[in-house]
This record gives sequence, C-alpha cells and structure tokens, in this order.
Amino acid sequence: MESKYDAATNVVDQTNLLGELGLRPDSLVQEIGVDDDVDDRLRDALEDQLDEPLIDEDEQEVVDAVLLWFREGDDDLTDALVDALTTLDDNGVVWLLTPRSGRSGYVPPVEIQDAAPNAGLHVTSSAGVSANWAATRLVHRKS
Repeated sequence: MESKYDAATNVVDQTNLLGELGLRPDSLVQEIGVDDDVDDRLRDALEDQLDEPLIDEDEQEVVDAVLLWFREGDDDLTDALVDALTTLDDNGVVWLLTPRSGRSGYVPPVEIQDAAPNAGLHVTSSAGVSANWAATRLVHRKS
C-alpha cells in the first residue's frame, strides 16, 4: 500500500511512507530547511518507519536521502539543491518538499525543472506524502 493524499479528506495515508519514498528502514535521511511550517506528521511518520531520528542539516554524515523543505522566497533553489548534495551518497536521492499549489510559498514546477539540471540533478517523479506539501524526487544526472 502506498501513501496517498486524499484531497476530499485532506489526509495522507502514511502507512508505507518508506516504500513511497524508495527508502529502507536502515536508510539515513538528512533534513534541510526545517521551519515552523513543515509537516510534523510526515516527519514523525518517517522517523517511526526509519526507527531513528532524521539527521540535522548541520551534520556531515553521508546519507541515503535528503528531505529539502523549500518555499518561494527561500534563497535560490539551485543553491539549495547544490547544498543538499554535500552529504548525499552518489546513489542517493533528494526529495524536494514544496508547498502545494494555492498555499503560501508555492514553487511552480517549471522552477524545479529549471533549477534541477543546474544543480546536476534530474527530476524523476513525485509522491503523495503530505496534505500541504508536494514531494518531488531528484537524482544525480547520469554522465
């Protein structure tokens, strides 16, 4: 069962969040851009399924995935994506979390499509993991 957003109820089923994000229980996940507006239910569900806390953005440990919370008005998206690669394993993934359409801080998909290649990344898919946040999967471009 995948975690899916139900627009009618404004609820996300997060029972298989790791599967939706392509992670395993032993994955190391770093979180960048945390602020008061993040989805704490998503964060808690992810930590429960990983069975360990998310790694703070100040840590320098090599990670399997980065959750990058980003809003319109936060510095530069390309720079934020490049910074997210600092501790990311070569086979790792960046999950870019942006406010959904109609919400404050919304980032249009075209901005993500423009910024990703400049950071050496490729947009591959999206995931329904939060009622208020859209999740976009970015991976290293093949050389």
